Amino acid sequence: MTKKGSDKLPDDIAEMSYEAARDELVQVVSQLEQGQVTLEESISLWERGEALATRCEQWLDNARERLDRAREQHND
Repeated sequence: MTKKGSDKLPDDIAEMSYEAARDELVQVVSQLEQGQVTLEESISLWERGEALATRCEQWLDNARERLDRAREQHND
């Protein structure tokens, strides 16, 4: 797995699987939508959500690259 941009993410997020990051992102969005947190908590949740979304994007980008390589090898 390519760790593109992982140095910009908190260590706990940088090591997450796609599924773990996606599931936590869903929880973060739910908390923000409920509106039951303070402004400071909302900002922290937003920042964590952004990092989780980045992690998910890293996984998806890597999967896309792997599929492209596999297609190229198959077509050779």
